[in-house]
Amino acid sequence: MDTTLKTSIWQQFGASIDMLDNAISACPDQLWLSSLWNDPNEEPEYSQFWFLAYHTLFWLDLYLSGSSEDFTPPAPFIRGSLPEKPYTKDALRVYLQHGRRKCQATIEALSDEKARQRCHFDWGEVTFLELLLYNMRHVQEHGAQLRMLLGQNDISVNDWVTIAENKAA
Repeated sequence: MDTTLKTSIWQQFGASIDMLDNAISACPDQLWLSSLWNDPNEEPEYSQFWFLAYHTLFWLDLYLSGSSEDFTPPAPFIRGSLPEKPYTKDALRVYLQHGRRKCQATIEALSDEKARQRCHFDWGEVTFLELLLYNMRHVQEHGAQLRMLLGQNDISVNDWVTIAENKAA
């Protein structure tokens, strides 16, 4: 696959991950359990800051795998149920770094054949390249929701990240 294309995808995807990291890092303890919305039909934890951050990182990791079959997140994270207590900021930032490294390595190794590979999920079927773009949008959407909650509570978050920060992968 063209190096310029892979570099562009990484720089933008990495910037989305960096913005999510900035939101998680900026969240004060008093907002960690705050809800972003109220849905009486779901567990209240699903709308809390910590869970939305975890949800984003879980799906980042899973989608980079290209399939939900046999996917298991790294310990201490669990699939399919809420943990006994909310994940900590430090634990989620470690998971974020795992996802960042996996994302960068996945994009660097991306071949034309892999980009065209069909990926099947309950919601539909896309190529792996399209799944990468879908995944980037998902990270950006939830990062923006978290940043909005912080802004509504007068918490300053780093400005817009134009391209992925030059961090060791």
